[in-house]
Amino acid sequence: MSFSIEGKTAIVTGAANGVGLAIGRHFVDQGANVVFADMDDDRLEKELGKTDVDGSRYRSFACDLRQKLSIANLLSMTIDAYDRVDILVNASRQMMTSDPLDPAEDNVEALIQQNLMTSLRLTQAISKRMIKQAKGQEEGPAGSIINLSSIASRRANPELLGYSISTAALDQMTRSMAVALAPHRIRVNAVAFGSVMSASLKGALKEHEDYRGEIIEHTPLGRIAGPGEVSDAVQYLASDASGFVTGEIITVDGGRTLIDPVDAPAH
Repeated sequence: MSFSIEGKTAIVTGAANGVGLAIGRHFVDQGANVVFADMDDDRLEKELGKTDVDGSRYRSFACDLRQKLSIANLLSMTIDAYDRVDILVNASRQMMTSDPLDPAEDNVEALIQQNLMTSLRLTQAISKRMIKQAKGQEEGPAGSIINLSSIASRRANPELLGYSISTAALDQMTRSMAVALAPHRIRVNAVAFGSVMSASLKGALKEHEDYRGEIIEHTPLGRIAGPGEVSDAVQYLASDASGFVTGEIITVDGGRTLIDPVDAPAH
């Protein structure tokens, strides 16, 4: 099987910075058509410049994907530009700390909305289009959906209550949708990471100066990965090389989940 995604059309959310931006750029380099979606319009323009050029293999789309109309508009724009969608990468994530004993704090609800429900709604909408595209096609892949998760989903860290709950739910959504969409030849997988220099981790390092040393100390490979190091794993899951892989959560964390979770930071 081929690792190629050349000629395929991908939607990548959370694509204005960090891991999402790295994935989108990597896909373009690999010959795919890519729609970079994010709510940060200024950042999209800064990173991508003018994208509505005839013949361009990438577009930007600024919107709040927590709104159902935004999802419909994103899909419509993608179809108008490239006629189809073959890959969805749900890379839009948010990380906030939580006080597990404060009933007035709404971080848990906000993170479930951002990290779970947005990905679920996008998966439902885009998979319907993938099913429509494959109508009359009796074999071969109809699409691939990749969710970006976190190793926090497997660890109990009270300060990351909302983040842990939302990513754990995302993992289970990945498995459930994999089973639901398998009869339609659409695969659904996830990449869970922790020690990657994403936008959320950069924010955490600013708030906790000693966090960098803790992460490196508890990472067997002894470093924090760059955003681009997730891209190859995502390409594998998007390509025909993983044609018999669905419902899996691939971990990209330098070995952090191999050590005692009591001693390791859960981001």
